[in-house]
Amino acid sequence: MASATSVTSLEDEVNCPICQGSLREPVTIDCGHNFCRGCLTRYCEIPGPDLEEPPTCPLCKEPFRSGSFRPNWQLASVVENIERLKLVSRPSTEDNVCQEHGEKVYFFCEDDEMQLCVVCREAEEHRAHTVRFLEEAARPYRTQVSTKRQRVIAEFAHLSQVLEQQHSILLAQLERLDGDILKQQDEFDVLVNREMCRFSTLIAELEEKKERPARELLTNIRSTLIRCETRKCRKPEAVSPELGQRIRDFPYQVFLLQREVKLFLEKLCFELDYEPAHISLDPKTSHPKLLLSEDHQRARFSYKWQNSPDNPQRFDRATCVLAHGGFTGGRHTWVVNVDLTHGGSCTIGVVSEDVRRKGELRLRPEEGVWAMRLAWGFVSALGSFPTRLALKEQPRQVRVSLDYEVGWVTFLNAVTQEPIYTFTTSFTQKVFPFFGLWGRGSSFFLSS
Repeated sequence: MASATSVTSLEDEVNCPICQGSLREPVTIDCGHNFCRGCLTRYCEIPGPDLEEPPTCPLCKEPFRSGSFRPNWQLASVVENIERLKLVSRPSTEDNVCQEHGEKVYFFCEDDEMQLCVVCREAEEHRAHTVRFLEEAARPYRTQVSTKRQRVIAEFAHLSQVLEQQHSILLAQLERLDGDILKQQDEFDVLVNREMCRFSTLIAELEEKKERPARELLTNIRSTLIRCETRKCRKPEAVSPELGQRIRDFPYQVFLLQREVKLFLEKLCFELDYEPAHISLDPKTSHPKLLLSEDHQRARFSYKWQNSPDNPQRFDRATCVLAHGGFTGGRHTWVVNVDLTHGGSCTIGVVSEDVRRKGELRLRPEEGVWAMRLAWGFVSALGSFPTRLALKEQPRQVRVSLDYEVGWVTFLNAVTQEPIYTFTTSFTQKVFPFFGLWGRGSSFFLSS
């Protein structure tokens, strides 16, 4: 089998000097140099300084007759054979061959996300990594793809149903508007015709009275003139104010539907990009003033201390709790439903694994805390200096999203999809979802 280097060397020998690509329909000119027929034809069409002189070879500048192209069939055959050799020498992706070692690929390195052959597997850079057979490594990804596919199908089925319902509602509203417009148009026509008849009668009466003799003209002339002065034309409305407002409001309803569809699609794309994190609260980390539900999905603040054994993981001053597990990579998202009906505050975010558990906890990025606080009437981003955020409405459901590799911690209103705040950092160790509560009746529960 020809090596890739030898084929590349041969390929360079049969390149067209004009286009630098492989010769296509090669032709030879008087000096013996070869070119693509098309390239040489276009070259000859470019006028020179002296229109009377013949064109010169692009390589050696020897003059040649523009009509003396000789097809080089032998060279064309050589070019064709080189093209075949290129296909043969190129590593086949269908055979799953390692391009570096020429061995078949059997393994997948999960740390570097690389496919490996047996030689790669024994290399120093992969020895300490998690390496699995291809099928074994692909199994969870197939499951994720299948799950996301089902989610997309379900979400778009729901969207289709919503659009169909809205389509019916808007059509019904349009039909009612159309009917009301026609009804008012008929009423307008009747009223206009009635007014026209009244004034036509009055005009006819005046015309008739004008032609009478002076004695008859002067009879009751004052009352006739007064009737003319007092009989005003009623100005009919083609469209009533109420109907006009309905007509003006209709485009806004369509705009609201368009905005809902846009937010729906943005939410779908976001959820497909981030993996829903099915997290639960870790009772070993919970401050004694926090009451956790049996399923570890809810927490409520209480002034009464729980009988919780002290351990290194537990917060003893900050009324906080962490989630189980934590993350060392990937994109993850979860939703926190906050209830501050009776006042108080709730803190949401992520913390580094070595965050301070004992004594005072400073809620800022320098201490390994990337969080926001929802209080009664305002929301703050807990940066190096807390920043009060101007939001359209107080969020009750907050979506927290973590992109570990990029270093983003993003918060947005899970209902309106309004962005709230984003921290940018560089993670170097495991991070955990973080929650804090303060104030009687304050609580939250989790959803993915």
